[in-house]
Amino acid sequence: MQRTTVLQEDWWKLRAEATWGNASAGQDLVALRAENDQLRRALTGRAVIDQACGMVMVLTPCSRGAARNLLVDVSRQCGTRLPEVAAAVVAAWEGKPLPERMQRALRRALRRFHAEDRGCGSSSADESSR
Repeated sequence: MQRTTVLQEDWWKLRAEATWGNASAGQDLVALRAENDQLRRALTGRAVIDQACGMVMVLTPCSRGAARNLLVDVSRQCGTRLPEVAAAVVAAWEGKPLPERMQRALRRALRRFHAEDRGCGSSSADESSR
């Protein structure tokens, strides 16, 4: 007989399963270690994203959500994962040059952000950046 209990924590949107009975302890241990490693990587990425969001909030003056959306926009334009974009922004703050493609994407995202903030259409800002 195998019994599975599912625990869900809404804040983290994580799902944990504990199995008793037929499943081997070794398999459970391997799965838990893999999940632990994944969570560590996610938390590390989240810290640098939070730091970059704070920097954008200070420089742009905008809300946290708008700062994150701006970074996500840059990430999509560059085809780069969000933690990598955030790390590049933080490194640029510390003196390392921002890669050219990220500079262009950041300029476009900032133009769109400021155009939306002023209530202007964003299409003219997009066309002028090309």
